[in-house]
Amino acid sequence: MTPHTEVSGPREILQLTMAFYGSRALISAVELDLFTLLAEKPMTAGELCDRAGMHPRGARDFLDALVALGLLEREDDETYANSPAADRCLDRCKPGYVGGYTRLADTKLFPVWAHLTDALRTGEKQVPSQGGFFGGYADPEAARSFLGAMDAVNSGVGHALAGALDWKEHSSFVDLGGARGNLASHLYRAHPHLHATCFDLPEMEQFFQEHMKSLDMTGQVHFVAGDFFQDALPEADVFVVGHILHYFGLRQREDLLARIHQALTPGGVVLVYDRMIDDDRRSAALSLLGSLNMLLTSDEGREYTPAECTRWLSASGFTDIRTTAVSGPDTLAIGRKHR
Repeated sequence: MTPHTEVSGPREILQLTMAFYGSRALISAVELDLFTLLAEKPMTAGELCDRAGMHPRGARDFLDALVALGLLEREDDETYANSPAADRCLDRCKPGYVGGYTRLADTKLFPVWAHLTDALRTGEKQVPSQGGFFGGYADPEAARSFLGAMDAVNSGVGHALAGALDWKEHSSFVDLGGARGNLASHLYRAHPHLHATCFDLPEMEQFFQEHMKSLDMTGQVHFVAGDFFQDALPEADVFVVGHILHYFGLRQREDLLARIHQALTPGGVVLVYDRMIDDDRRSAALSLLGSLNMLLTSDEGREYTPAECTRWLSASGFTDIRTTAVSGPDTLAIGRKHR
């Protein structure tokens, strides 16, 4: 765990107050497709103004601000290039692209966070009851952008889960709420003996089929449509539950874990990962702020600690429970069903 941020005076308070400056600069760079352009070759400020459609006034300050933020590098005092992280994560032509999430932040997160004080006063979410925060999948292009960003964010977790168990002991898994199957595809490629299933709502299936085709994995991961609170869950040796529990209230979390326990084969395993808050509730600032995002965007959701997750798993009948950090801010909880 990283220590909590030290605030010693007005400088740190002002930096925190103005933190959205850097966020907005990043979003503008994504909107201008700056990082994709620089993936072609390093360019001068003048060249970037021509290619990205920027006015010269402010361009140099904007580019140097991105250098100071660690997103760009400046060579020979006038030529700009992507930083390694930006090249890996912000070039829309690369599989690690998370630019879709920056657009989501701009169009969805910024407006709803303006109502945080209202949410704190009322305890109520600040998005429409119908459609929720994301608004569903009526706009396929917006959905693909969102899903691509989620896949990029979760790719590190997929690699971590591939080594989290002795998968040779198991023959099948279900990724619950697995969207278009990206994490399931990671696990299947690492352990092709597994029968892989992605379980999600019916409207997700078209995006799942598209993604499997793009990965040349059609027919290798199976899609089962349903509502995991209402419909029977497929039987499997392992269930993966990622970024799911934090969206729901306590009763629904306990109900879902009990349903998973029932669907697991004897000796089966559940893998729960989320942006869990550290048990001391002092260090995981991103997770604590993420919990406020759940306040703003869900009826009863919030982030939770490893100790809480362990307690819920135990109450649902799981044993041999352990927790570990997996990727970025995520923590993994592992529980086993008795044989």
